Amino acid sequence: MDFNGQRVLVVGGSSGIGAAAAAAFAHHGAQVTIASRNADKLEATAREIATPIQTAVIDITDDDNVEQVLAEAGEFDHVVVSAAQTPGGPVRGLALLDAYSAMDSKFWGAYRVARAVRIREGGSLTLVSGFLSVRPSKTSVLQGAINAAIEALARGLALELSPVRVNTVSPGLIATPLWSKLDADAREKMYEGAAARLPARRVGQPEDVANAIVYLASTPYATGSTVLVDGGGAIG
Repeated sequence: MDFNGQRVLVVGGSSGIGAAAAAAFAHHGAQVTIASRNADKLEATAREIATPIQTAVIDITDDDNVEQVLAEAGEFDHVVVSAAQTPGGPVRGLALLDAYSAMDSKFWGAYRVARAVRIREGGSLTLVSGFLSVRPSKTSVLQGAINAAIEALARGLALELSPVRVNTVSPGLIATPLWSKLDADAREKMYEGAAARLPARRVGQPEDVANAIVYLASTPYATGSTVLVDGGGAIG
């Protein structure tokens, strides 16, 4: 896993899984750029990683902004897309505008980046989906559909963009800032309950998913794949 001299872009790299992936690539010698909508969060994350990290402000819901930022960024060896804001809830309870927003952010955001970014031949694009694509929830139907669409998108792009390799990492419950809105006690109770149900008997950490992302980027024979990192959630 030697990425010395290679350029890596992590869209959604200011927190959670994206930040962990950026740190992992930097640890293996890559020249990393992290991108998201929040410049302050990007700078804070870059400082935390403690190796030279570049930042780029990008709004993956804005067609023109994505095109402009990625045109100016140049060519990358590896690209990761983990950015998304996806309000959830039952289909009959979730406002249609929120449903459209979720699809626009996670699916169309990944689509926009894949369409605009330049990746060298033999490089890779890795998308992040989620295990709800194969283990539906009656309260998160839309998220499952979006994740399944992302995985299908990656398989098609693996053919269209060849010899660039395209893969997906599908996480289960991961302890990220996504859950920071919950009261601390409620959050810990949720984690403990999930760990008790999962075959792995633990909740995932961002670094668990980052390991899979780096593995896919470093494996020349991996393309069109979806790697589950869910503690056994899809089978439990």
